[in-house]
Amino acid sequence: MSIPKILQSALYSYDLRSLDTEKDYRLIITQVLNHGNWQQVQWLQKTYGLAKIKEVVKKPDRGVWYDDVLNYWQIILDIKLSKKAMDKALFNLEPQ
Repeated sequence: MSIPKILQSALYSYDLRSLDTEKDYRLIITQVLNHGNWQQVQWLQKTYGLAKIKEVVKKPDRGVWYDDVLNYWQIILDIKLSKKAMDKALFNLEPQ
């Protein structure tokens, strides 16, 4: 399935034509949750479903999440990450 142009602002660093909804689902979900608007989040839910979105938030990729955004989605999706998982997942320009 091709990525709709409405996602370009959330996936601003990527060429939408080169992304694959199945292969790149973690990247797409993470970027839209980090940078997207309500319409883009609705597309995520319709495309991937709540279980797949929760899976990505429960096992966040390293260094790509914003603190306030990851905290928000934990509350909304009723997920609690460990401090270690949170620290690993957060984007940080000054790592310790």
